[in-house]
Amino acid sequence: MTEIKQLEDKAREIRRSILKMIGAAGSGHPGGSLSATDIVTALYFKEMNLDSDNPDWDERDRFVLSKGHAAPVLYAALAEKGYFPKEELQTLRRLDSHLQGHPDMKKTLGVDMTTGSLGQGISAAEGMALAAKLDQKDYRVFTMLGDGEIEEGQVWEAAMSAGYHKLDNLIGFVDNNHLQLVGKTEDILDVHPVGEKFEAFGWHVIEIDGHNMEEILEALTEANEVKDKPIMIVANTVKGKGVSFMEGEAGWHGNAPNEEELKKALAELN
Repeated sequence: MTEIKQLEDKAREIRRSILKMIGAAGSGHPGGSLSATDIVTALYFKEMNLDSDNPDWDERDRFVLSKGHAAPVLYAALAEKGYFPKEELQTLRRLDSHLQGHPDMKKTLGVDMTTGSLGQGISAAEGMALAAKLDQKDYRVFTMLGDGEIEEGQVWEAAMSAGYHKLDNLIGFVDNNHLQLVGKTEDILDVHPVGEKFEAFGWHVIEIDGHNMEEILEALTEANEVKDKPIMIVANTVKGKGVSFMEGEAGWHGNAPNEEELKKALAELN
């Protein structure tokens, strides 16, 4: 089995976990979790230098899910990676669970930053990258933003600062699925063209199909060769990717599938 096929199969399993945990919770954010799945899979099962047996290892690569409402995709990846048993995914959003609606670095092994207030995660990621430079450490910091999230002004303050500090150990992704809570980003506050905006702040920009595993890996290879610039990978994606009735539908931003819908979705992912 080729590496690409292995990663695609892993992404499919992560999508199944996302749907199951949100279905069990009766709430959550399936649309943006599913659109981010292929990228998160590539990071956790190919690119990032991690050790699930030593989650606080100082030399590890870091990941900050700036679009924190997509926590299910992060939890599913961490469980697949061995940070905690997969069975615990079914406790999503329960009061006694360490898996809350947004990632909490104090409660969940493998979570590098507490996120959820949109726009703040990229600033935290920049701080981690700058700390690595100051401490002369080799670890990299990855972050993922939503295209609706980058309507936040703090994102662009961080973008300007990261460009100024030439943080080539900071690699970002924009999950560019063109939808947010109540509709199309173009109709609410148009953020496009995304890549040209980050280029204006001194970033090296790569644009890809965010569901093509080969393109994702090629972009990461290119990113590792860039010097003296932070890198932003603009990933064109489909909200709800992998489930036909969720794809491209803003209504699945923050709604959980009922029992019948869950069965249908899981059948499509078999």
